[in-house]
Amino acid sequence: MKPLIGLSGRRWPASRLGDFVPLAMRELTFDLHFSDYGRSVALAGGIPVELTRDADVHDVVEHLDGLILSGGADLDPERYGEPASHLLGETEPERDEWEIALYRVARAKGIPVLGICRGFQLINVAHGGSLIQDVSLSDGSGHPQWDRSGRERTHDVSCVGSSIVGSLVGEGLLVNSLHHQVLDRLGQGLIATAKAPDGVVEAFETADARVLGVQWHPELLDAPDPTFTWLVDQARDVAEAS
Repeated sequence: MKPLIGLSGRRWPASRLGDFVPLAMRELTFDLHFSDYGRSVALAGGIPVELTRDADVHDVVEHLDGLILSGGADLDPERYGEPASHLLGETEPERDEWEIALYRVARAKGIPVLGICRGFQLINVAHGGSLIQDVSLSDGSGHPQWDRSGRERTHDVSCVGSSIVGSLVGEGLLVNSLHHQVLDRLGQGLIATAKAPDGVVEAFETADARVLGVQWHPELLDAPDPTFTWLVDQARDVAEAS
């Protein structure tokens, strides 16, 4: 059977859609999942499952073979013990709490986890790491590139050959850049495996090779992207072994 891959997402008030939502429904909320994540999972051979935060995380993860923590808003800096910078973007503390809980339960179960952009940063914070709250284009290798398509590769990263990402893409690759926050202190138990030319960590993994985090957005690049193939293959192996 194809493995079930859970996808985290955002929750917004319906009022953010403005006139597209009738007045009577503007106090409701909706869950937002960008379709490229699910499409990438399906192309890699998995079954994408868009998750809601209304169910107990243990019950949710019990049914999953793999987990993707997706992109989105900035993390609340209270999570890593720092005051908010005036350059901090929108935060979603309830999402932080939900996804950290999902991650911890997924780790306890032993299923593979792929963290993308915000998800990459969230995993770092869950391991006791911290973030630089804002990096402008002039500060380094191109973080972020808001004026260019997210499907365009804008800077290169170099990879450790013996790592997961190195085994997938070789010594380096060109990636997109849709983030204004980067890792500061690397979380305990995480191994940096790819960096931008300015030294910013662009990928990490855990020693048990069950967690892969990438700062870029692979779901917007060539499909099927090897990071999704890695996740689906790992999830299939875990499911077959259980």
